[in-house]
Amino acid sequence: MSHPIARTVHRHLDVDGVAVFYRESLPERPGAPVLLLLHGLPSGSHQFRRLIDVLGSRFRLIAPDYPGFGHTRAPADFTYSFDRLADITEGFVRGLGLDRFVMYVFDFGAPVGFRIAERHPEWVAGLVVQNGNAYAEGLSDLARQVTSLRPETPGAEAALRDVLTPAGTRGQYETGVPDPTLVAPDGWVLDQYFLDQPGGTDAPMALMFDYHSNVESYERWQTWLRTHTPPTLITWGSNDPFFPAPGARAYLRDLPNAELHLFDTGHFALETHLPEIAPLIADFLDRVG
Repeated sequence: MSHPIARTVHRHLDVDGVAVFYRESLPERPGAPVLLLLHGLPSGSHQFRRLIDVLGSRFRLIAPDYPGFGHTRAPADFTYSFDRLADITEGFVRGLGLDRFVMYVFDFGAPVGFRIAERHPEWVAGLVVQNGNAYAEGLSDLARQVTSLRPETPGAEAALRDVLTPAGTRGQYETGVPDPTLVAPDGWVLDQYFLDQPGGTDAPMALMFDYHSNVESYERWQTWLRTHTPPTLITWGSNDPFFPAPGARAYLRDLPNAELHLFDTGHFALETHLPEIAPLIADFLDRVG
C-alpha cells in the first residue's frame, strides 16, 4: 500500500430539495473504477475517511451522507424511511452521472444499496459487503428485539433512544473488539455530535422503526443476488453484536463464488482492520471495477 494519500473534495449536490453532502476522491488516472460507499447507523461519510485516504488515489471513491445524517440537510417535512433514503441516493447517483460502479454496503447501506440494485441492476459492477445484512441468520437476538419494535410498543422509543446515547454510540464501535485501544474515539465522538444537534435523532429513530421493512425484503434481495450474481467481496467483523458471522456466510448460498473474509472484530471493522481490508478492496476493484 505504497500509493500516495488521496486528494479529496467535499461538496453538496441538490437532490429533490435535499442538500446531499459527499466526499469524493480524485484518482490519478482517468476512468478509474468507482466505489460508492454507503454508510451505516449512527455514522456518516466520515466513517470512510481513512479508506478514502488509502485507496482514493487509485480509485474514485464517493461517500454521501444520507438525509438526516452528517452534513446532509433535508427539508423539515422529509419522511425518513429506507425507501426515501434509496430515492435520494438514486437521485444522487444520477446527479453525478454514474452508470456503473461497485457498491460498498455496510449496515444501513445494505438496505439502501439493495433497493438501488433492484431498480438498476445495470449499475452494479460488484458488491463489497461489510456487516451489511440480508439474511435472517444474520440477525442476532439483540437485532431481532430491535427490529420487532414499533412506535406503539410500550417502552419502544426509550429503548431505541438508549442506542443513540454516548454510551450506546461508543458501544457500537467497541463491542466485539478484542483490543478497544485500536478504535480511535474520533468516529463515535463525531457521530454523537451530530446526534446531539436539534433533530439529530429524528432520522435514526424513524429508520430503526422502519428496519422491519428490510427484514421483510430479505427473500427478494436474495433472489436478486441469485439472478444477477454480482462479483462480491465480503469483509465482515465476526463479533458484531447486531449482525454476527452467520450473516456473512449466508451470502455464499446465493453467491457461491463470493470471496469471504471474517475478522476478529466488531461492527465497524474498518476501524480496526483497515490494513487488512483495504488491499482486499483494491484487488477486487482492479478485477471487477
